[in-house]
Amino acid sequence: MKKILLASKVVLGAGIVLLSLNSCKNEAKQEDPKEVAEDQNEAKFDSIDSKEDDSEFLVDAAEINLAEIEIGKLAQTKSTNPEVKKFGKMLVDEHTKSTADVKAIADKRNFSLPTSITEEGKDEYDKLNEKTGVDFDKKFADMMVDGHEKAIDKFTKASETANDAEIKAWASKNVVALTAHLQHAKQLKEALDKK
Repeated sequence: MKKILLASKVVLGAGIVLLSLNSCKNEAKQEDPKEVAEDQNEAKFDSIDSKEDDSEFLVDAAEINLAEIEIGKLAQTKSTNPEVKKFGKMLVDEHTKSTADVKAIADKRNFSLPTSITEEGKDEYDKLNEKTGVDFDKKFADMMVDGHEKAIDKFTKASETANDAEIKAWASKNVVALTAHLQHAKQLKEALDKK
């Protein structure tokens, strides 16, 4: 009788372990905000390629803005270098304004945008947040140079190929601002590399 009881406890225990493992696997992983926005736009504009392409650009622009704002805030709080703090504030101010512009343009066209930092943006933020002192400042400057070069490529392409005239003009106008940010980031990087 003791053997039967012991065997049933083992089987019952194994069943509970399997149940708990299955319930962990079935937990819904929060989707990346960029993917959600892209999926919504694709569903709305699947038959209209020109709108889908323009919506993808605005999703990218929103993603860039959200990441730059969070990284700018981090630079203001974590850096001890006045130039890094100043650059961080400029990022927050200018990318917050750009976020409002993107939202206004997207709302007029019924495009969905990400509303929070994406997984990729969060990963970059976390890598930067691990650094301290001069290492933080140098990593920040490297990220700003790299990020703005990529953003300029996306905005330049949209300024040439966007189907919507307003989106094309907005992208073109922002290439100038992003180029100024890039030059500032390069100067900052140069100064920090000497330390």
